[in-house]
Amino acid sequence: DVADRRASSDGAAFERKIAELLDEVGPDVIVLAGFMHILSAGFVARYEGRMVNVHPSLIPSFCGPGLYGLKVHEAVLAAGVKVTGATVHLVDAVPDGGPILMQRAVDVLPGDDPQTLQRRVMERAEWIILPQAVEDLCRTIAPGFGLRGNAYPGRGIILGHAPDMRAVVAYFIMGRSPSSRARVFERSGDGIVIRLLDAARDLSDPSLILYAPLRVLKDAIIVSNGDQTDTIRDGMARGGTFEDALRGRTFEPDAPHHTPRISGLLPMVAGKNGTSCPSGDTSASCASLSSERPYRLSILKAGPGGSCLRHFFEHEPRPGTGHLIHTYEGDGDPLPSFKGEPRPVEIPASIDAFTDALWDELDADNRVALYVRWAAPDGTWEDRIIDRHGEEETT
Repeated sequence: DVADRRASSDGAAFERKIAELLDEVGPDVIVLAGFMHILSAGFVARYEGRMVNVHPSLIPSFCGPGLYGLKVHEAVLAAGVKVTGATVHLVDAVPDGGPILMQRAVDVLPGDDPQTLQRRVMERAEWIILPQAVEDLCRTIAPGFGLRGNAYPGRGIILGHAPDMRAVVAYFIMGRSPSSRARVFERSGDGIVIRLLDAARDLSDPSLILYAPLRVLKDAIIVSNGDQTDTIRDGMARGGTFEDALRGRTFEPDAPHHTPRISGLLPMVAGKNGTSCPSGDTSASCASLSSERPYRLSILKAGPGGSCLRHFFEHEPRPGTGHLIHTYEGDGDPLPSFKGEPRPVEIPASIDAFTDALWDELDADNRVALYVRWAAPDGTWEDRIIDRHGEEETT
């Protein structure tokens, strides 16, 4: 259904129709883009803090009643300013007066007319900051993992700590074809491996889909999306570092996608002297983490001319906080690699709440398997496995 201003007897009727449609779907965020209609204070109050507008100027300049669309750019040129831009802000009862979420500047060039300036502001500001600001607001309003609506994030790692500072690791895999979906996680010693449902299947390069995603080395957990899990474990066992081990590896040889290799190293909870906590010791001293033991994440992805871009990240441990990195920004051909830094996520007090929420955010058509482990200071852990082929497993 559609709310059509022309089919409404007045502004109040138009707003009632909009509210009726919005109430049917219960949106978390409402985006006004090219809307160019001032909403009443009563309507705005219903969605306070959840309604976003993009305005084609750097608020507080060239904004307010009567300044919208091309009129804004006409006013900018008439004023003779050298810089304009766009603003994304929350909507309140004052036109263009709500809290600013994001701004981006754009140069005014000699010879500009309102149309050329409008186009440049849209391309270099509005179309960039609006999706960024909306994504940030969605994460704030509905804390989660930022995966909902992403059809294909590929493989992903979350490292962090529960509110009680238990070490948390999660690893998931996705699949688009029937064969790639026919995989499960299986416990192996103190780690996990990936197994094919059809053991007789012939694979040209099994290392790309059959590997050990999780290994344990002394008081640290290693997790990755490929056989570099063993590269990291073996390198560190010889006295090397996480980073050193990965400098000899590159992205996966699966052109044209060139799937990134993502890896993580999560030290176990330790006392202030860096030693492991004795079994049963839950004191504040033992539950704290050494500042020298951040958890690490890495992504190796394709660069210009076949080069490998190696990115390493360190995150100080904090209660109830973790970071997520995954291989792809979403579906595509070729698949677009993950961009930016690992994304912060909240970790609840319950492993089951965490597991269920993460599995629920993964695209139902493409999700294959999820592994979650929460490790206590004394070296014990509990874990969960979910896959598309059977029931959840718990230990």
